[in-house]
Amino acid sequence: MQETEKMICEYKPGDHIIYGSTGVCCVESIIAPDSKDAKHGFDKTRCYYVLKPLYHTETIYTPTDNTRVFMRPVISKEEAERLIDLIPTIQAEAYHADSLQDLRNHYKAVTESYDCSDLIELTMSIYAKKQYAEQQKRKFGEVDGKFMKQAEEMLFGEFSVALGIDRNAVQEYISERVMEKSTEGAL
Repeated sequence: MQETEKMICEYKPGDHIIYGSTGVCCVESIIAPDSKDAKHGFDKTRCYYVLKPLYHTETIYTPTDNTRVFMRPVISKEEAERLIDLIPTIQAEAYHADSLQDLRNHYKAVTESYDCSDLIELTMSIYAKKQYAEQQKRKFGEVDGKFMKQAEEMLFGEFSVALGIDRNAVQEYISERVMEKSTEGAL
C-alpha cells in the first residue's frame, strides 16, 4: 500500500466546506498525486482535495493536510436558523478606529475568524455605522462598505447552502424569519 493511500481525509466528495476567503466549496474528489487526475508538480507524498467554489469559476487543488488555509464544514440548517433567531438580541455597536489601518485590521480579524456569529455581529455593526453616517448626511466609509459586503457574501453563501435556498434569497429569508420570531414573541 502506498503512503498516500494510508492518509485519512477529513472531508469526502460531496461535502460542502468553507475554504478561506473563497467561501463555500464543494469537495469534488480527492486525488493522489500519482493518479491520472493529478496536476504536474504535486507533492507525491500528499493527497489533494479538488474543490469547486460555489460562487467562483476556478477549481482549487489543495492538500488534504493543508494548515495554511482555513477549512471547516458548512454549518447545519439548525445552526443557521439558531443564529438567525439570535439576530434581534445582538447589540452591535459601530466600531470606530483611530486610523484606517486599525479599522482594516479589526475588520480583517473578524472576517478571518470565519465564524458566522462574528460575521453577523460585524455586518450589523457596520450597518449601524452606515445608518449613522446617513443620518448625519456624511459619506459612508469605503473600508466599511468593502468589509460589510465581504462579510455579507461569506454569510449569505454559507446560509444559502445550510438552508438549501438561493444565495439571493438569504437576506429576505433572514428578514422574514426575524419578523416572524418577533411577532411570535409579542403574542
